[in-house]
This record gives sequence, structure tokens and C-alpha cells, in this order.
Amino acid sequence: MSDIAAEEVTLAPCEPGKLTPAELKTLFLFEKLTDEQLTWIAEHSCTMHAPAGSLVLREGDPADKFLVLLSGTIALTRRIGQDDVQTNRTEQRGVYMGAVQAYIRDEGVERKYMTSARALDDTDFFVMAADDFGQMMRDWFPMAIHLLEGLALGMRSSQAMISERQRLMALGQLSAGLMHELNNPAAAASRATGALRQRVAGMRHKLGMLAAGKVAPERLDALVELQEDVIERAAKAPALTAMQTADREDELGDWMEEHDVTGAWDIAPVFAQGGLDVDCLQDIATKLQEPELLDQAIHWIAYALETEQLMSDIEDATGRVSSLVLAAKQYSQLDRAAHQWIDVHTGLDSTLVMLGHKIGDGVRIVKDYDRALPQIPAHPAELNQVWTNIIDNAVQAMNGAGALTVHTYRHDDWVIVEIGDTGPGIPEELRKRVFEPFFTTKPVGEGTGLGLDISYRIVTNGHGGDIIVRSQPGDTRFLVKLPITEPSSR
Repeated sequence: MSDIAAEEVTLAPCEPGKLTPAELKTLFLFEKLTDEQLTWIAEHSCTMHAPAGSLVLREGDPADKFLVLLSGTIALTRRIGQDDVQTNRTEQRGVYMGAVQAYIRDEGVERKYMTSARALDDTDFFVMAADDFGQMMRDWFPMAIHLLEGLALGMRSSQAMISERQRLMALGQLSAGLMHELNNPAAAASRATGALRQRVAGMRHKLGMLAAGKVAPERLDALVELQEDVIERAAKAPALTAMQTADREDELGDWMEEHDVTGAWDIAPVFAQGGLDVDCLQDIATKLQEPELLDQAIHWIAYALETEQLMSDIEDATGRVSSLVLAAKQYSQLDRAAHQWIDVHTGLDSTLVMLGHKIGDGVRIVKDYDRALPQIPAHPAELNQVWTNIIDNAVQAMNGAGALTVHTYRHDDWVIVEIGDTGPGIPEELRKRVFEPFFTTKPVGEGTGLGLDISYRIVTNGHGGDIIVRSQPGDTRFLVKLPITEPSSR
């Protein structure tokens, strides 16, 4: 996308009297006006030529011109942070921009351009001063202006309130989901820390009992080495299934009871979870060479094993917290440029993590990624909004039970992201309307729309792609097509 900070091409001066009343009448804005009105407009307007790459309007500048596109292609952008985000791109003759609301009287409010406009190729414009345009509208269409003023001001006020409320609700939902996801590993780490404190205290106690048992120094050293050996063996032991672990607990418990180890059935699960077997216990008894110390030695080693396991639990829990924080950063893209070359899988994964609380345990996630896909030019934060809207709707359609499939692949010069669900499907008569603004199948009070109109604009206008819907009962898919290369005119 062109950057507004790039070198600007000088605009040619406005040329008065270039459009005749007959030529003005070919524009849909003026086709119903009288000859007298068209003559007045011709006398109070001019035409302007803008070479390719020139900046026609700059966001934030005073809105002093009303422009109508006569020929060529333009791109509209808005500045977000340090980046310019394309909001629209058009070559339709007759589209208008600039001081389009110059007829609205806002006392003391300076009107400024809300977007920047850049010519993507050689373009020509019809130009009228904002003051002339505003006065013309108020004089010629007084009743319409009263209605438009009320509509514009009312919509502006209500939209501001609704947008703020929607942003707060979206932020609240994401925050609640993230807090829910963070709470589980944080609680696990807290529980493991409390248990670890008890086990360390138990180890100190057992070590004191062993020392009080008048164990020879060399035998105590051997016991410490034996403890380290057992911990190392546990770290290298293969993982067991639930059935294998239960059988191993029975074997270990039987051996300990035969050798008068107290609390055998409490200690056996610790050794079994560590992947240790009866041969390990026999090795401990052989190396200890003092049967009367076997009970205390096994308890001491069990404390050491459990301590290692608890530390692993804490490491897993804190690692999970770090992963969630990383996913949140990737999802929000707060520390990254708005437009960059990205791997689509990163955004998909972070979105699935952020929506984990909504997806729930009843929905099975199936990932079918083509990891060989090239990076694509995109606005990752905007694409994350697309994934959020589509996945959220898919989960709601399945009512918390089913399969959510995320499939990526390449087709010609496109990267395709296919998101499917096993819900009831979208009826054909509704399929054509899913991308309409504010269209929804939800009950009153549950949202203001499917969010798919926003997704469609992001993909088509902002990325030069497309969204296709295919649906039948039990199989609904949204195919998001994204170009692999940056369009030369973007």
C-alpha cells in the first residue's frame, strides 16, 4: 500500500469552466438538476488533474473541497498509529469525496478530511469549494438538508455510543476469556507450590531421621547418590498409559508391603508416575544394605521424586502462561507494523487460543495446515478480526458440540484459509445476505450482526481477496482467498 509519507507528486492547478452543463448531467449526482442549476454549478466549479501517485486529499487537513471522480483510480486510507490502512479503492466514475457534509452546520467545529486519497493512476476530478457546495445544498434543498442534518447528527451520536459499547463488550469478552485461560495454569502453579513446600519440609524431616539413625557417613553419601540416580532414571523413563500406570502401582505397592514400607499405597503412585518399577526398588534395597533403614529411605526418595514432579508441573503451568501472553500479543499485534508479510497460521493459532473459552470442550478442533505456504502481504490485526468473526459464528452454529476444521492450502496465486463447522448449515435464502451490514440470525439482544460484513470489507477492500460461502446441513465452510503477492496498485 502507498504510504502517505512517500514523495508526493505536485497537483496541476484547478481549471475553471472545464465541464459544461451537458457534461455535468452525465454524472449521477447532477442528472436530475435543471439547466439553470447545472449552469450555476459549472460557473462555481473547476476540474483538476492528478498524476499517478499524487496525494489528492490528506487526512486531517481542512475540508475545503468537494470532489467527484471523473476518471482514473483512487485509494482511500486512514492513519492508524504509524501506518496507513487502505479503507477503499475505486475507479467508479461519479463517486464523491472530500467535504461531503459541508451543508451541516456545526458551530465552532472545524471540518477536516477523515481520510487521505491518493491517485493510483492518472485521474481527473470535478472540484467545488466546500463553501459553495454547502450554500448550494442549503439553498436548493432546504427540507432535505434539515432531514439530513438530523440524520447525520443523530447517527453520529448514536454510532459513537454504540461503537464505544461494542468495543467495551469485545474487550470485556476477550479479557474474560484470557483471564479464564490464565486462571487454570496460575491455579495449578499455586497448588503445586503449596504441595512443594510440604514435600521439601518432609524431605528435611526424613533426612534428619536418617541421620539420627546413626547411618554411617559413607552410607549416607551412597543414599544421596542413589536418590540422584533414581531421579535420573525417572526423567528417562518412558511415558505409561493409564492402564500401565495402574498395573505398575499394584506391583510397587505389593513389593513395598512385603518389605514393611509404611504407607505403601500412598507412595506407590509416586514411583509409578515417575515410570519406575520393582527392579528400581530392589536396586534401592540392595545398595542400602541396611533393611531397617529401607522404610525411611524409600519415603525420602519418594519426597524427592514428588518434588521433581511438582517442579515440572510448575514449569508446565508457567510455560502455559507465557504461551497465552504470546498468543495475546500475536492476536493484538500491538508491537508490530499494521502492514507486513505474515504466515497466516500464526494468526489462526493465536485466534484459536484467544477464543478457547468460547470454543469449549465440546468442539473438536481439526487443523489441516499446509506449512509450505509462502508468507503473504497483509494487515495481521485485521485478519485476526476476520478469523475471530468466522470462528465465533461457527462455534455458535454448532451450539457447543461438533468439529471445527481449519484448513489452509494454495490455489494458483492465492492462499486459501477454509474454516468449516458441522452445524445445521445456512439456508440458501440467507446465504446471500450473510455479508450484509447488521444482518443477523441471532435473537434480539444477542449482538448487532454476524460481523461478516466487516470481514468481507477487510478481505476484499483491504487485501484484494474474496470470501466464498459453501453450506449444506452438517458442512458449512467459509473460504477466505488472499493474494500471495502485493498488487502493484495497492
